[in-house]
Amino acid sequence: MNQTINILVVEDDNDINQLLCKIIKKSQYDPQPAYSGTEALLYLDKQNWDLILLDLMLPGMEGEQILAKITEKGSIPVIIISAKNEKETKINSLRSGADDFISKPFDVDEVSARIDSLLRRYKHTNETSNQELIHKDIHLDAESKTVFVNGNKIMLTVREYKILILLMASPKKVFSKSNVFESVWGEPFHGDDNTVNVHMSNLRNKLSKVNPKEEYIETIWGMGYRMKS
Repeated sequence: MNQTINILVVEDDNDINQLLCKIIKKSQYDPQPAYSGTEALLYLDKQNWDLILLDLMLPGMEGEQILAKITEKGSIPVIIISAKNEKETKINSLRSGADDFISKPFDVDEVSARIDSLLRRYKHTNETSNQELIHKDIHLDAESKTVFVNGNKIMLTVREYKILILLMASPKKVFSKSNVFESVWGEPFHGDDNTVNVHMSNLRNKLSKVNPKEEYIETIWGMGYRMKS
């Protein structure tokens, strides 16, 4: 029997929420609608979620606040679906822990494809071998998906974690932006540097915040990234 995939849909517009739930059901996943930030928090505390679709403009509590609460709980994949489609909003959402951003009005097939893609990447991450990777004072336990830096546990998004495990598994290898994108997102790279840049910057900031005296990831100009020896 296949394990149920539970997806929380946080959207205050009833028609849009029901449409998203319909998309999710069509893909054989189990949706749970929530129509406000406060209701979303209740569901977050109630059970574990495989994926969260999150609007930013919500009654009761802003989506950005909900995103912060989700990030505190660990690596739960989050797709922002919002009419606030300015570039700054998208970048801030990704830096705050979101894994993807879809602008309204959205295409039904695109939403379905993005959900499938993110769940597939997350499942692959979960199935990574149970080895422990160590680089300097970073300890990554692939079985429990925990990362400690200088003895302190840090919370990473799914894609930040995927980037880190990719680099740590081959610490001497230089990964181009296309290598990183195709390995982490599982899609062909079409030259959108900004997506990789934002997630890489966010990962570096989280590592640096714990130990600002150490540099963990270096940029090899014109080539890509690798773990700094």
